[in-house]
Amino acid sequence: MSTLVDDIGSFPLPEGIKRENYSRAYEAARETIIKGEDPFKDEFIAKNFCSVVVESFKKKLGTGIDVVNFPQHYSGIKQVGDAIHSAMAGGSFVVDEKTAFLPEIYVLKQEAKRLSEEAGRKLQLRVSIFGPIEQYLSEIGTTAFPDVLDGFAQTIKRFAKNSILNTKYIETKVISIDEPSLGHSSFSGTPELVRETLDKAYDFQGPIKQIHLHFATAVYDLLAVKDLDVLSFEYAASPKNIEDVSKNMLERADKQIRVGITRTDIDAIYAELYEKGIKEPSTEQSVETVETIQKRYRFAKEKYGERMAFTGPDCGLGSWPSQEAAALLLERTATAVKTAY
Repeated sequence: MSTLVDDIGSFPLPEGIKRENYSRAYEAARETIIKGEDPFKDEFIAKNFCSVVVESFKKKLGTGIDVVNFPQHYSGIKQVGDAIHSAMAGGSFVVDEKTAFLPEIYVLKQEAKRLSEEAGRKLQLRVSIFGPIEQYLSEIGTTAFPDVLDGFAQTIKRFAKNSILNTKYIETKVISIDEPSLGHSSFSGTPELVRETLDKAYDFQGPIKQIHLHFATAVYDLLAVKDLDVLSFEYAASPKNIEDVSKNMLERADKQIRVGITRTDIDAIYAELYEKGIKEPSTEQSVETVETIQKRYRFAKEKYGERMAFTGPDCGLGSWPSQEAAALLLERTATAVKTAY
């Protein structure tokens, strides 16, 4: 079985687009779509949100990765958290189905025909959503209240279901629920409660269901999540993570794995280059070589074999200095995997 290359989601804004303008346009786009109006018809929204999403997606698509996450330029927590705040103001922890959507998915659906025809292939989309535990930690805290967690799980499920596209031009191949705090936070919920919460969040059909973790120690407690297909952890910047997950564990639970093989911790990379006397690294110097990435890929693939269904960068690229640097990282990752054997 071939291993598909995807990315985790976040991506730098294009040069000339201010973050504050993007955020304003993002929020305005949400409200415009909720009202049933076309965000492309508003000049400010079209320039600072719609066009940015389309061109950033196109940039990632051109790197050769197989499954492209929508370009996450807006806060991952706020994407869902903004809607949760509105629901909580109305006395509920469950976001209404009509407002449980990601504006980026709306935009990509509208532009899918053009993007697909330009690329010469059907678009394989990955959708990342910060999960119920991460949202709960952000909004409520570390003390677990099962009824509130249930509301958050139902909300994430609604966002996921509303992100499923399946047309001639675009298909939601993967939905990833991101839970970076699992495995190292002081969350009081038991492993059973975490599994029950995630079971509810993953209660939808169609796409492959991933979970993105920063710490592989959380994997063991998630093997029993019944509708979860692929567990994901960082390996490139955290090489010891791979020691915590065996192929036998995955086989017994009938799960697959996604292993991050390219470092994205740009601050640490810059610090290491500085120590070597490189004070102003070029884009070429900032991105790991194909050979370095390939070495990690081969090691992980030999360990997991057919259980390794996906690979790609460790984490998102939102903090990288430019789209060109981030795109080069994705390109080298795709090249490393596709020329490994």
